[in-house]
Amino acid sequence: MTSTLRRYQRIAPLYDLLDLPFEYRRYRRIRPLLFEGLSGRILDAGVGTGRNAPFYPRGTSIVGIDLSPAMLARAENRRTQSAAPIELLQMDIANLDFPPASFDAAVATFLFCVLADGQQVPALRELRRVVRAGGTIRLLEYVRPRSKLRRLSVALWEPWVAWAYGAGFDRNTVAHIPEAGLELLDARFVVDDLMQLLTVRVPG
Repeated sequence: MTSTLRRYQRIAPLYDLLDLPFEYRRYRRIRPLLFEGLSGRILDAGVGTGRNAPFYPRGTSIVGIDLSPAMLARAENRRTQSAAPIELLQMDIANLDFPPASFDAAVATFLFCVLADGQQVPALRELRRVVRAGGTIRLLEYVRPRSKLRRLSVALWEPWVAWAYGAGFDRNTVAHIPEAGLELLDARFVVDDLMQLLTVRVPG
């Protein structure tokens, strides 16, 4: 069992409680941005406890994957919050068990800030493989802030975030996008200089 799997198996019962202040102060107003303009069959990579469920667009179909069965069990309880049908599967983002071009689009919410530097390109390449040519991939991620005040604040709670979630603020996902053969269409901050929404296109 990998360290990431062990960590999320352990934290799953407390995950929503720990995230509650951030969910209602911050995340709920940002999650709809992930799905703007998306249609068809959508992959939710790193679906976690299913917090995106209320924001899935009507008329789409969703496949949610996660490494942790305990997190998926919690996502199962959120099916009724979704306007779209959901299929939930245990799967590793770096080794997706789908044929090429299986999806019209993909989203990932705070997944790439958990992946170590060496896992970034393999994961992005897998998303490129399973999303059709011309399809959209959206990534919502924490990044290391530029402002001194925010950097100080992050430094105080970064050790806890690393221990609890295995996440870091030093992942440079943007730099890996061209290396994975993807096209970056837009990169914008959605919370100060701390949280970034990336819109990526599969070429072809």
